[in-house]
Amino acid sequence: MIVTGIEELSRSRCKVCLEEDFAFVLYKGEIRFYGIREGEDLPEESCREILEELLPKRASLRCMHLLKDRPYTESQLRRKLEAAQYPPSSVERALDYVKSFGYVDDLRYAMDYIENQREKKSRRAMEIDLMRRGIPEEAVREAMRRQEEEENGPDEEALARRWLEKKRFDPGTADYAQRQKMSAFLYRKGIDGQIIRRLIFTEALDINDDIV
Repeated sequence: MIVTGIEELSRSRCKVCLEEDFAFVLYKGEIRFYGIREGEDLPEESCREILEELLPKRASLRCMHLLKDRPYTESQLRRKLEAAQYPPSSVERALDYVKSFGYVDDLRYAMDYIENQREKKSRRAMEIDLMRRGIPEEAVREAMRRQEEEENGPDEEALARRWLEKKRFDPGTADYAQRQKMSAFLYRKGIDGQIIRRLIFTEALDINDDIV
């Protein structure tokens, strides 16, 4: 294949185009090693070695390096590799590699997240955050189901009550505008509407009835 472009990306790396299309990013030493020169042919064997051996291995090592510091979802790793301009085939092989050893497991990631956040966030807030991190919806729902079976699911009512206490909200003395404002706050936190109505409005009526 004809090398139609070599563009310097940094002091050490260059982007290589073959037949007018972006092909891969290599270090300058590798470009010299493979004898890659603009306007010249890149032998098929060299191209195969770069795309099927060199870059997939490098992408896998990049994933392993990232995972040393903290857990990642599959989607997060994919974005990291794509941002580094690895070819799609190298990205897929690297992800398959780390998944095969259990280094990346979206379901486990979601379950660990729920366990750590269940006393701080509502179910809906956790679902939104996990899907924003790239966890598929079915994996999020399965993680929620498993945690609830283990009785570790979020207690939304207790969570909402803590927020009310933190805000020093008293449903017995709050006026309508204050109740509406607090309802909107809890809704943004992902608290279920029935819980909000019970805590903000129903309990307020019960308190006032007791006073009367």
